[in-house]
Amino acid sequence: MAIYRVHGIPMSACTARVLLCLHEKGLAYELLPVDLAAGAHKQPPYLSLNPFGQIPALEDGEVSLFESRAINRYLAHKHKDAGTDLLRSNSLSEAALVDTWMEVEAHRFNGPISEILIQILVNPMYGMASEEQKIETEMGKLGKVLDVYEERLSKSKYLAGESYSLVDLHHIPTLVYFMTTPKANAITSRAHVIAWWNDISSRPATIQVSTNMKL
Repeated sequence: MAIYRVHGIPMSACTARVLLCLHEKGLAYELLPVDLAAGAHKQPPYLSLNPFGQIPALEDGEVSLFESRAINRYLAHKHKDAGTDLLRSNSLSEAALVDTWMEVEAHRFNGPISEILIQILVNPMYGMASEEQKIETEMGKLGKVLDVYEERLSKSKYLAGESYSLVDLHHIPTLVYFMTTPKANAITSRAHVIAWWNDISSRPATIQVSTNMKL
């Protein structure tokens, strides 16, 4: 089987999202570091892989893809019988739930948690102050999403049902960082959400990928 070429860096949440999928599927890959400090992601060689100049990008022979969630859907479809069944594709209703909750992660969860991480973790790295009002505003948005998750997870083990899927996987990279912040009580204070996090964060793929997620 060909080795996938992943362009990115291990501490990038979006790159880690793709690496998690590759590990869950047991697929071989080569991680090709992109020198963000030197602006390599904004230069023509890399822009041929991702015209928006962001990481990651994936090469599979003649196929090149960007956007981590799209890459993961491609990998999960192509290798649906390998490793973990991440799309629940053998059941129309289960697959539909996976699609639904993937939309929730991308459009309701990712925005606020990413802004919180920028304010608390990223800005100080570059000598910029954190904006407390912005943090609190985004925490309010995130809290509403987590309340929905708490209710959902009181009825099913995972967000899309009783089986681990891309939905759960897609949450992991940002939560790895979020759980290191003073705001982690938003997770730990919700009984079903923290049980879910303890489950998905203890998976072998998560442990292996998160080991290299050092800011």
